Amino acid sequence: MTEQVNVIRDTAMLGEDRQGEVYANTQTTDFHKAFYIESYGCQMNFSDSEIVASILQKEGYGPTHEIDHADLILINTCSIREKAEDTVRKRLRVFDKVKQKNPGTLVGVLGCMAERLKEKFLEEERLVDLVVGPDAYRDLPTLISSAEDGDKGINVFLSREETYADIAPVRLDSNGVTAFISIMRGCDNMCSFCVVPFTRGRERSRDPFSIVAEATDLYQRGYKEVTLLGQNVDSYKWASPDGDHEISFAKLLTMVAEVHPDLRVRFSTSHPKDITDDVLYAIRDYENICKYIHLPVQSGNSRVLELMNRTYDREWYINKVNRIYEIVPDCAISSDMIAGFCSETDAEHEDTLTIMDIAQYSMSYMFYYSERPGTLAAKKYEDDIPLKVKKKRLSEIIVKQNELSLNHNQKDIGKTFSVLIEGDSKKSDLDFKGRNTQNKMIVFPKKGHYKTGDYVNVTVTEATSATLIGNIVEA
Repeated sequence: MTEQVNVIRDTAMLGEDRQGEVYANTQTTDFHKAFYIESYGCQMNFSDSEIVASILQKEGYGPTHEIDHADLILINTCSIREKAEDTVRKRLRVFDKVKQKNPGTLVGVLGCMAERLKEKFLEEERLVDLVVGPDAYRDLPTLISSAEDGDKGINVFLSREETYADIAPVRLDSNGVTAFISIMRGCDNMCSFCVVPFTRGRERSRDPFSIVAEATDLYQRGYKEVTLLGQNVDSYKWASPDGDHEISFAKLLTMVAEVHPDLRVRFSTSHPKDITDDVLYAIRDYENICKYIHLPVQSGNSRVLELMNRTYDREWYINKVNRIYEIVPDCAISSDMIAGFCSETDAEHEDTLTIMDIAQYSMSYMFYYSERPGTLAAKKYEDDIPLKVKKKRLSEIIVKQNELSLNHNQKDIGKTFSVLIEGDSKKSDLDFKGRNTQNKMIVFPKKGHYKTGDYVNVTVTEATSATLIGNIVEA
């Protein structure tokens, strides 16, 4: 099936939990078959979908945004919260209707939910033909072939070595300006609420030279920003086979930053226990390493943090925040917070609100606790906070963050920032949108010869809690 396909992007948020996005690329190419893919959850899932696309293209599959035209329908899943899994189940029922209209169409579940539920999809759900875990994407061609022959295909093997370092991702969600680069996989932190160690396996770091090569290739193709991805990028560590050289995350940051001064470098996500002064010095010393750190706190109370197995307490986290602001005074810090974790009291919830005031987060991802089967918390603690209380506490956290974000943004009024133009504003094609070094979205009227991918200086004139508004000024 030959088809011209276009980018579809349902959300523009660069965050830890993006909703479903439909992928296609901007090239017109002859392919024997077409695949359709939706991705949910963290940035790593979206990066993984680009690896899957590369593997499929070598097998003669081209991407499509028209689900009815697809020979293969894939959904890349997230297990971090129950709501995410419920969304996937709803989508699978929609896909099943497509299968009924188009016999021969295959449906596959990829990612963390595939790893967690495994055979359940094939035996109980009876809606899918393929179940493929995050470390088994190389096996997709074989599994597809088996499914075409009428057999169910499943591979959820977790690897200690797989990094997909040799696979060049197909930039499906491409604006031609920003791109993800996966630098490591898995997680060794056993936070009691989290399924990631069980669905993505142990940490392993990718060869730094392949990372630099990918960043160089992207820049030469016109990209101006890369985001280095990992469940915990600060624990990145690579040693040469002979053991003579070891590369830390701080060193990797500088290696990527030195690809070109015009290539911006971001990273996500950081665990507070692992971010070092060397990383902060790299941010301070390299203009193109963005002044923004996502530093999840999860709770502001030391007892709750211990139950969460976060390995730091309230005082330690506050000291880390102070250290960031000491070395990089203009750094923006964002966070994750969970309301209503097991046995959390009203007073302990207040500690989360007060630590928000201390940290002055520019933005946050905020959720109420959702017990995940198989996690340490599910095994050890009772999920004893009523849903009504969880929602009330979450509402208070959201109100607090909106106040902080508005205040944070209003302080930028009158300031001028270098902004990378990412494309047209969602609301009007008369305006551009782009982000500054602090990861803040700025909207501004088009002017002169500027285009997507250019850097422009923008002076902020207005601010909401979510967006800065300004005007281009000549340097």
